[in-house]
Amino acid sequence: MHVFIVYAHPSEDSFTRRVRDAFIEGCTATGHSVEISDLYKMNFRTDMSEAEYLRDANFNDTLPVESDVVAEQEKINRCEVIVFIYPVFWTEAPAKLVGWFNRVWSYGFAYGNRSMKSLKKGICICTSGHPIGRLKEYGHLEAMKTVMINDRLFDRVASSEFVVLDGMTKADTERRKNNWKRHLDTAYETGRNL
Repeated sequence: MHVFIVYAHPSEDSFTRRVRDAFIEGCTATGHSVEISDLYKMNFRTDMSEAEYLRDANFNDTLPVESDVVAEQEKINRCEVIVFIYPVFWTEAPAKLVGWFNRVWSYGFAYGNRSMKSLKKGICICTSGHPIGRLKEYGHLEAMKTVMINDRLFDRVASSEFVVLDGMTKADTERRKNNWKRHLDTAYETGRNL
């Protein structure tokens, strides 16, 4: 299968980057092809212009779509599986990824008279400083799933998966010993078992 990865992390020296690389290794080990949009490296513009807002707010798919958005939409329509890899910032994806959705999930593509194909699978892999128990206790895990799976992916994918690689705050000196390898193995296996 062809896999499109939307990756959002501002630092190359991050655990999330290692997760991305492990996931790609898992994909390629089983013969899947991979295409990636590294939103920070691309300096993807995430602020919606007034023209883009008016196009979407007025449900007018006859107005032009910016070329950088068209390029992302073409990547989506080439893939069978879309994967989002990102860190959790304040119970949400980084603003760069949120802005990508705001612009790429445009009227006439992701909703309305859709030109976006229905994908076989959507996967969200996020790294979290907090342990999973705390995310559950405060309702953050369900909130994240609601936004990413039930809203952004919704019926655009036949099946979805939400993977949280928790307990990875840099303040935890034990993270390498306790979670590092286990989480990288999970990322690899997720890519391998598409």
